[in-house]
Amino acid sequence: MQLKKLQLDRILFLDIETVPAVYEFSDLDEDTAKHYLTKNRFIIDRDNLTPEQAYERAGIMAEFGKIVCISCGLVKDRITGGKEIRLKSFADDDEEKLLRDFAAMVNDYYNTPNHILCGHNAKEFDFPYICRRMLINGIDLPGTLDIAGKKPWEINHLDTMELWKFGDYKHYTGLSLLCHIFGVPTPKDDISGADVARVYYEENDLPRITTYCEKDVVALIQLFLKFRNEGLVKDENIFFSE
Repeated sequence: MQLKKLQLDRILFLDIETVPAVYEFSDLDEDTAKHYLTKNRFIIDRDNLTPEQAYERAGIMAEFGKIVCISCGLVKDRITGGKEIRLKSFADDDEEKLLRDFAAMVNDYYNTPNHILCGHNAKEFDFPYICRRMLINGIDLPGTLDIAGKKPWEINHLDTMELWKFGDYKHYTGLSLLCHIFGVPTPKDDISGADVARVYYEENDLPRITTYCEKDVVALIQLFLKFRNEGLVKDENIFFSE
């Protein structure tokens, strides 16, 4: 799939923010705590971690975390020339509601073989995390996320980190570094991923997390445009959700 030939208005760019299902290890019920320690036994033994220290990773595991925000972006051509970015976020303390609303949007507008989902490291994290949490919440997967039985060329997922690898499976490059070397404005100047759980549980500030997530989607889109050797979308043509 050649990037230059893709129709931008058929690509849904997205990013997610996740937190532990409960804030502290001590908040887990006994069975869940046992399963968490079993799943993370290797890293606990290797790094000599306490259960509390190991639990800092809970948010990145779909079995022990939850999604609090999915931000989506699309690119459109402006009538007056150039492009614009429009963003929509699904953010809620009720993960099931968030996921059902997101699934409804994907089913309605991004669910044909011609539609594409795109994220950064999304094939390893965002897409599988969303699918796992949907199943846990009893939600049917939209066709663009349900990859069971599909051939590789039938899966319309793009990953900017994978694109940057050019076949080098050892290579990991974060979104922030790629933005830096391509001259894309730094996406996150308020909080970092390590702060999301604290901001969610201690500050109860989901709007702040949403803004943080939306900035990542803008950076993702701008980077994708750079991969196509196209110019950045101007700030005044970026429309954030309200």
